[in-house]
Amino acid sequence: MTGNASGGAPTGASTGASGGASTGGARLRDLGHRIGWLEPGPHNAITDVAGVLVGHTTLVDDDKGVYTGVTAVVPAALDHARTLPAGLHVANGYGKLVGATQLMELGELETPILLTATLSTFRAADVLVTRHLDRAPGRVTTVNPVVGEVNDYWLSDAEPRPITAEHVHRALDGAHGGPVAMGNAGGGTGACALGFKGGIGSSSRRVELRDREVTVGALVQANMDGNLRLPDRVVTPESLGVERAGPPTAYGSCVVVVALDLACESRQLARIAARGAIALGRAGAAFSHGSGDYGLAFSTVPDQAPRKLDMVDLDRVFVAVMEAVEEAVLDGLLAATTISTPRGRRATAVPHEAVAV
Repeated sequence: MTGNASGGAPTGASTGASGGASTGGARLRDLGHRIGWLEPGPHNAITDVAGVLVGHTTLVDDDKGVYTGVTAVVPAALDHARTLPAGLHVANGYGKLVGATQLMELGELETPILLTATLSTFRAADVLVTRHLDRAPGRVTTVNPVVGEVNDYWLSDAEPRPITAEHVHRALDGAHGGPVAMGNAGGGTGACALGFKGGIGSSSRRVELRDREVTVGALVQANMDGNLRLPDRVVTPESLGVERAGPPTAYGSCVVVVALDLACESRQLARIAARGAIALGRAGAAFSHGSGDYGLAFSTVPDQAPRKLDMVDLDRVFVAVMEAVEEAVLDGLLAATTISTPRGRRATAVPHEAVAV
């Protein structure tokens, strides 16, 4: 059993809610690797971007075989701004990203971003809408909830939709800044990535533009197929003598969320989001037919005066995004722990000694 036990959980089950509590274990930098040349923020997480909060609700029932959850990325600026500038890039569209078309058309983010399991996506979206209606000061006739997902059925196959409204509210209410829990947390609890146990990963970069320093943060819900690429080598389950995790036919998905504390127009944010999705390939993602791979980027600065970055500054932001996403994937795998299900399936965590320099 993992997580923080809550009252009323069935025997052998746990339901944990966490926001800033970091998972234990080494990160990539602790093992002697460095991705790129830019420096991370103090937590090396998306929460280094001021006003970005993260919360998880994690569901684990080892007796039944439930491994799933909800992750909430909450821009605090939405408390006083109706929308934030945002952009979306679809690398492979085999997914259930609720709110995608309006996000792409208008370039606006209206709600927190939720990440969960495939069949729980629509319940999570309904909770976002209800929550928005309950808190709105006046009459609301439309709202565009944004919810991404990965298919965690290979590990979490006991119940098709275990996520309830209470679980979603816990993730949202528990969101705060600081270190981000990674690995088997929230929407990454049942994830498999690159043949190993996957999960939530996060990283950040500080980058100097012409007139100011900007923080770029990334959070990744990694559940894709492919082979794990380190800066100096490729590590596969087969090379370590363990069984490859995940379904034999690739049905994965990976959602990348990028935040930056810079006023930026939505068109450029869509290009920034594209770099987030592209960076998955640097970590080894295969972008298979059955994988829904998405990049979503938003600015924490409301768009009263959107800024168009010049070519030099935009290139610097691109570099920061690519570095942060690659490291987030690898840190998510390193934070994950092995899961063995009641039906005999096993997702082995990446051994740290196989990664260390």
